Amino acid sequence: MVITLKRRQGMTHEEFKHYQQTIHRPLLMSIPESDRYLRRFVVSYPVPAPRYPEPDYDSVVEAWFDTMADLESLYFSDNFRQIVDPDHANFIDLSAFGRIICEEVVGAG
Repeated sequence: MVITLKRRQGMTHEEFKHYQQTIHRPLLMSIPESDRYLRRFVVSYPVPAPRYPEPDYDSVVEAWFDTMADLESLYFSDNFRQIVDPDHANFIDLSAFGRIICEEVVGAG
């Protein structure tokens, strides 16, 4: 799964990044379903790129799972829905949230 996130209004990019790294990620990793089902979790942040337009998002999250059932076991678990999901409103503009469930294809043609 790839998720695009934009910070909530009134928050700087640095505040967003700090919150995501030091509060939200540990919260996500604290639930047992993360350890059981999440295979890889990568968060990417934009870097200065003067010859490119300003990015639309403040971070891109990659969440890797072995199966669709594992993805659903995490995101539809009571722990995720009651502990982790409510925290999203503290740092994310939920109206600008994007997500795709995808399969990676590596290499050229």
